[in-house]
Amino acid sequence: MSTNDSTRAPFPGHPGAARRVSDLLPVFPWDKLEPYKKTALAHPGGLCDFSVGTPVDPVPEVIQKALAAHTDTPGYPTVWGPLDLREAIAGWLRRRVGADIGPEAVLPTVGSKELVAWLPGQLGLGPGDQVAYPRLAYPTYEVGARLCGAEPVEYGSVDELDPTRVRLLWLNSPSNPTGRVLSAEELRRAVAWAREHRVLLVSDECYLELGWEADPASVLHPSVCGGDHEGLLAVHSLSKRSNLAGYRASFVAGDPVVIRELLEVRKHGGMIVPAPVQAATVAALADDAHVAEQRDRYARRRASLRAALEAYGFRIEHSEASLYLWATQDRPCWETVAELAALGILVAPGDFYGPAGAQFVRVAFTATDERVAAAVERLTR
Repeated sequence: MSTNDSTRAPFPGHPGAARRVSDLLPVFPWDKLEPYKKTALAHPGGLCDFSVGTPVDPVPEVIQKALAAHTDTPGYPTVWGPLDLREAIAGWLRRRVGADIGPEAVLPTVGSKELVAWLPGQLGLGPGDQVAYPRLAYPTYEVGARLCGAEPVEYGSVDELDPTRVRLLWLNSPSNPTGRVLSAEELRRAVAWAREHRVLLVSDECYLELGWEADPASVLHPSVCGGDHEGLLAVHSLSKRSNLAGYRASFVAGDPVVIRELLEVRKHGGMIVPAPVQAATVAALADDAHVAEQRDRYARRRASLRAALEAYGFRIEHSEASLYLWATQDRPCWETVAELAALGILVAPGDFYGPAGAQFVRVAFTATDERVAAAVERLTR
């Protein structure tokens, strides 16, 4: 019989298959921005790309050296990593976040986006369960729910949620995209609600070291959680604070029972941070000097861009932390995207992050000093 027999079921993943995972997911948002990127690229002065918050500055030398020193590692690393890595993570959390935590309650991950996308499934969530995330949010929270068949639910306040169905509650402070920082009291209320209803609370704190007009707090801090991490996880990344987006270096920490469950699942899945990256993570967490230096770079770029955007007629809301300015002209975001693209400036439309962002754009200040200066000149000409 011909292998092209049309009566046969299509291969998994082919059009017409009974179930394709891609059918469960929203359209990848960044694909929509391509026409505007082409317009911006055509500007005589070149593209000023503030759309994706990707680091552009060099990887600090102390981290590069640690990576290079561990390139001859032919054996398999472990999912949990060596004790010195877990102690480095726990030590940083104690020093920087104020969390009383041990190495048994931390787990390295292959970038924070991977964890966000696969966490609900790895914890056994599925049809009938709800995964809740802020009304303006990083799109991968929704993706993580859809990948395991759970229902994604936006919220403005936890009091809007159905505690009988929500199984996982995402917080994000400082926020992507808005840069909003939740106060310690707001965090305490969310923790109390989650514990009352036996909902796992996961706090995405990847921008915690980038507070400008506020000092972000972690859910693992004793003033928030009462010194007890039961039912709580915090996600952290080295991508932005150490320019390690290309290394995929991050970790999750908190409830040791949940961490142990994740470890068992991830061992079966082979979700392992490469050994050289594990060594680089130890070096990165031990050195605060490069973080301060990078903060200074971002602070200068932020101040320049904010002043230029406001001079052009934008209003900046929130933006007290993170690597973004949440800006509006009180009109549809795609009109703003198009207007700025004509100036060679590419920004992210606010509706990428939910309908509530339809009149905003997100402006990342992760471009080089030269590109920031070029954009400032165009905006204030």
